[in-house]
This record gives sequence, structure tokens and C-alpha cells, in this order.
Amino acid sequence: MTISEVSELTGLSKDTLRYYEKIGIIPEIGRSKSGIRNYNEYNLKCIEFSKSMRDLGISIDSIIKYIKLSKKGKNTINERKSILINERDLMQNHFNEMKIRLEKLNKKLEEKDFFN
Repeated sequence: MTISEVSELTGLSKDTLRYYEKIGIIPEIGRSKSGIRNYNEYNLKCIEFSKSMRDLGISIDSIIKYIKLSKKGKNTINERKSILINERDLMQNHFNEMKIRLEKLNKKLEEKDFFN
């Protein structure tokens, strides 16, 4: 598939796809004799995985590490799981912090005088 086809299929811009290639999220994209990118099924899996992880707020660094490990095979499952667990823990911490802030704001809204 060409970059235009992949862009249309995934909803990601061509610039984003090129950036993902540059930083290693999409590994080893084949090229035609004239230099046109030719995305294969593995590239598409990496793109879809990356997109779903970014939608969850997973860091690009974690996605890159995960994909690099996945290329090494099933013997890296525990390391990959550890990456996702770490990201989940970061999310949980952020959620807890936001919950505390929300509670403080709600208490402030219950007060009669917002400036005290």
C-alpha cells in the first residue's frame, strides 16, 4: 500500500506516517524502485497498534520500545507487558491526582465566598 492509501485507511496524515517512520514506530517500510513507500501488513499492524495506544495516551517512547521488542518475538512478552503495566500505573497516578483536584474544586464551589 502507498502512503496515500495508508493515510486514508488509518486516518493519519502523511506527515504523521512519515514522522512515525522516522522515529521508529513503523519499522522497515519497503520502497519501490522509484522510492515510493510500500507498506506491508506488519507495517499496518504497527500503525494500528500505535494509533490505539496514542488514543489511550501512551507515550511515544513506550510505543517505540514495545514495537522494537515485538520484532524480537514472543520471548519479549513479559517485557512488553511490563511497558503496558508501567503506562497503566502512570495513568492511574494521574487519575488519582485529577480526582483530588476535582474534589478540591467541588469543595470550593460549595463555599459561599469563592475568594476565601
